[in-house]
Amino acid sequence: MTAVIDLAQVLTYGRGEVAENHPEGARSEEAVEIGRRVLRLRTEQGLTQRQVAEPAYTAAYVSTLESGKVRPSEAALRHLAGRLGVGYEELVTGRPAHLATDLRLRLTDARRALATGAPEDAAALFSALHEEAVAHTLVEEQAAALQGLGDCLLESGELTDARDCFAATERLLADQPLPVRVPAIRGRATAHLLTGELRYSCYLLETTLDELNASGLHDPDALLLLYTASIAPYMDMGAHARAAHAAELALALAPSVSDPALVAHMHRGVARTLIAEGRTAEADASLAKAQELYRHLQIRTELAHCHWMRGYVHAQDGDLEGAESELRTARDMLASKRAALFTVQVEVELADVLRRRGKADEAEVLLRPLLTSGAAGEDDGALGAERGAVHAGGAHRLLGLIAEERGDTDSAEEHYCAALSLLERSSAAGDVADLCRLLGDLLRRTGRVEAALDAYRTGLGHRAAPGTTTLGPAPATPPM
Repeated sequence: MTAVIDLAQVLTYGRGEVAENHPEGARSEEAVEIGRRVLRLRTEQGLTQRQVAEPAYTAAYVSTLESGKVRPSEAALRHLAGRLGVGYEELVTGRPAHLATDLRLRLTDARRALATGAPEDAAALFSALHEEAVAHTLVEEQAAALQGLGDCLLESGELTDARDCFAATERLLADQPLPVRVPAIRGRATAHLLTGELRYSCYLLETTLDELNASGLHDPDALLLLYTASIAPYMDMGAHARAAHAAELALALAPSVSDPALVAHMHRGVARTLIAEGRTAEADASLAKAQELYRHLQIRTELAHCHWMRGYVHAQDGDLEGAESELRTARDMLASKRAALFTVQVEVELADVLRRRGKADEAEVLLRPLLTSGAAGEDDGALGAERGAVHAGGAHRLLGLIAEERGDTDSAEEHYCAALSLLERSSAAGDVADLCRLLGDLLRRTGRVEAALDAYRTGLGHRAAPGTTTLGPAPATPPM
């Protein structure tokens, strides 16, 4: 998706430089603007200064005000607004009273467009709304538009731009309570996760959880969003104990949350921990609850994610036919939404199921285009070190298995080494350990025993402390 907004300009908007660095100048400019506004409204209505001023003020006061030499008090502004037949807010800001409400309504429409359509279509709406909010200095609406734009960029796989949008949103909301900033923090953490920076993603989520709990800001919606978001990086890092604990806390928070989309997202996240514990029937039930909620809300991307995870559940249970059906449904839904990064990630998991079903040729045809890009993997249809690193490693692993099954050990080794480089960088401990086993077995079978021992040692090093991370203590548990 082509960027629809000048992000450098957005970053400037987020700093509030005029108000912060030139407060006196800002007040003087405000007085001039109000004076001009009073003069314009008065002359449009054919009123004299005396008619506008009486009975509380004098014509001379109105004259001074219109020249911008005095900043009127709130009482004076309310009196003038009443005499001029406009709202207080419109007189002070120049904005019609209904403008903010109208913008919020259109932001809701843009959210619906993202839920049901393609991300670039919704991005165009959010971009236009952002420009309008900037023009009228509506900070909360600017932040909401940037948050939406970041979500669009995240869905389409433009991870660096998405991260910048979320960071700009945080700056705009710097004076707001932490729970208000949580969706932007969660978006930034998700962008880091998708680029393969699992450890930093966990760090962002954990430090925010600690700050929320330490400050007593027990906001169930914010906490549920953070705990649910932390499950995926924990699982990819092999920190299953933390993932399970986060899932338990999310389930405990769910009854206090009124937003059905948040509850559905929680059920999807919890299913991952249930799968890891071998509780596939419970995982499937949790995903069914999420699917029903998303279907009711018409959130197509999230519904596709449920089909994606149900395919994974069926694969874990050995129901490969059911897994293939669910994954194909997920891929088709994501492709129709033009959610490029998520589509290719599903295709990696679909290729795994196809290989296990004896369709190695079909799996290979599916996988190879996903890795045919520049070194950074930046093409829309490709994975790489900076874009879906964990799934890029998974694709190389599968191609290595297919090559090894055909007796092409050189190609298999090449793919295993490429996968190892990607996965070690992303801290995906469980996947690294499995890959080191595969590589070690291959080296041992080809007579390179010392190299095989080195590969096994590397894998054991990554599995030395299963279920933990090196991030330090887990976040404090919130009061329930």
